[in-house]
Amino acid sequence: MKIVCVEPLGISQEHFEELKKDFALQGHEFDYYMERKEDADTLVARMKDADIAVISNIKLPASVLEQCKNLKYLSVAFTGLDHIDLAYCNDHNITVQNAAGYSTTAVSELAIGLMLDLLRQITHFDGTIRQGGGRGMYLGRELKGKTVGVVGIGAIGTATIRLLNAFGCKVLAYNRSEHEEVKAMATYVTLEQLLKESDIVTLHVPLNGETHHLIGAEQLKMMKPTALLINTARGNVCDIDAVAQALAVGTIQGAGFDVYETEPPLAATHALLQAPNCVCVPHIGYASREAFDIRADIVFDHVKEFLAK
Repeated sequence: MKIVCVEPLGISQEHFEELKKDFALQGHEFDYYMERKEDADTLVARMKDADIAVISNIKLPASVLEQCKNLKYLSVAFTGLDHIDLAYCNDHNITVQNAAGYSTTAVSELAIGLMLDLLRQITHFDGTIRQGGGRGMYLGRELKGKTVGVVGIGAIGTATIRLLNAFGCKVLAYNRSEHEEVKAMATYVTLEQLLKESDIVTLHVPLNGETHHLIGAEQLKMMKPTALLINTARGNVCDIDAVAQALAVGTIQGAGFDVYETEPPLAATHALLQAPNCVCVPHIGYASREAFDIRADIVFDHVKEFLAK
């Protein structure tokens, strides 16, 4: 079979060459590309003859997939699959498998980092000192002792709860189902109770029909005016315009976002970039050296498992 990795995935060329030799020994052809390109024409050129393709979070619509007549399997180097036309894949017997779990630590640590940044105004004061300023009368806030609401208790939500426990937080949890492991670390409540009682709300749900705009104007009004909102899940889990408005009028005090309606870069006029006390980073939650090494092992183990069937 012909296997194509359409982007570098943070893997060295030496690593790719080792994979190429391994696949050749099994009688398979393996091509890889060391430059990430997201336009449809390039994707088609790279994938059109592939039986198996490896891709991360590059958008993969039906208009590209329909030109890949041999495609049987997609090993996706990403947790979410909302960037791939799954309906087309289902209709054309293309198996799609994600790389669950590779970035659990990376994303949970970034969520904590955004909390600390907002509580201590780290990004703000970096700018202040570079402009010749000082602390003035400012006093920050500590994470210890805060009530933190975790929305979505999958692997990342659970890892975030463990870190919050270590910081000495009281943790509230909201999820469709309850897990015994989590009950020892957090208290399950309704979403409404979580929003009303939390000093910080952190989102860790997948994006689907039920979670689209899960946090909108109505939910933001339930939160404390001193509350912080953290989103390292998917951008459209929040009504981003409503979040920007809530920050502008003081409905909530601050927000930290790693994800948006589209992949960065964002327009300079984006609502969150105009909002006060909002720390924005360009979807870096999953992107750590350690996570990418784990991801490479997962995606190519999946390819080998598919070939062995």
